[in-house]
Amino acid sequence: MPELAPRFYPSGSPVTPTSRFGGQPFVIGATALLAIVIGIGAIAGWRAYTGNAPELDRVVVTRQLQARATQASEQLVEKTKGLEATQQESIDQLQMVQDQLQSVRRLLASQQADTKKLSEQVTTLTESIDSLRQSFASARSSDDPAPSVRKSSRKKVFRSANRKRGKSQG
Repeated sequence: MPELAPRFYPSGSPVTPTSRFGGQPFVIGATALLAIVIGIGAIAGWRAYTGNAPELDRVVVTRQLQARATQASEQLVEKTKGLEATQQESIDQLQMVQDQLQSVRRLLASQQADTKKLSEQVTTLTESIDSLRQSFASARSSDDPAPSVRKSSRKKVFRSANRKRGKSQG
């Protein structure tokens, strides 16, 4: 396909870029302006006909986003305050538990000391009782065998009394 107008214009050539448009750049400018005005008018008419205005939608969406962000920020502040209060309560409860634990430890140490003291006293009493038993046993063995005879005579008397009761009842 042959070119109608060369792209390169050699010097001294009768064809120049301005002569290519026919020497009336005013007509071209007016046509371009008219096309732009018609395009803007068409867009405005289309927006008016559909009732859609993106600028207003953007403003509304922006305000909604700002309201949501503000609400989320307020919720975060409330939750943070709640967490701080809960944390402080937990710290206070932990401090109370630590104080109670320390009191229980002191009480336990005191009870252990009392138990040790009582255990030593029981050991001393047990030793005293054992020594008393031994001295009582040695005192019995050194006495006469008469006390054992007395026991057996008592048994005989008791038996004979039971026999007499049985005969009188029967």
